[in-house]
Amino acid sequence: MKKLLLVCLGNICRSPTAHAVLRQKSAELAVALEIESAGTSASHKGQAPDPRSVREGERLGYSFAGIRSRQVQDTDFAYYDLILAMDTDNLAELKRRCPPAFQHKLQLFLQYHPQYPQYSEVPDPYYGGSKGFALVLQLIEQGCAGLLQQLK
Repeated sequence: MKKLLLVCLGNICRSPTAHAVLRQKSAELAVALEIESAGTSASHKGQAPDPRSVREGERLGYSFAGIRSRQVQDTDFAYYDLILAMDTDNLAELKRRCPPAFQHKLQLFLQYHPQYPQYSEVPDPYYGGSKGFALVLQLIEQGCAGLLQQLK
């Protein structure tokens, strides 16, 4: 079983959305994964996902049950097989913190995004409107589809 960690800044918008989507899609395809999400910042530690993310995800049938914000821990670098950052800023922070022996595990989430080559990052929707959350969900669904294709 592969262990994946999905990472954004606060772990309340993008990475919990990816967590919820990937959890459901991997179950539907019977791909055995252990999935967790985290943030490079501890500013939202213990909080539920942003209601706007939940609203967009639940509209399409995704469950955010049990997902709570947590910060990336040093032990995560050894534990997880693949650590996927939602954007280059968070990838840079992960690379800064990650021991050299585990750097190969760090990647951008959207490198698995087959349909929208104009996006290399999942944009942070936190300070925007509902359209931003809809776009994030669309990008994450495509990224999850490409990732699961690679992992099968």
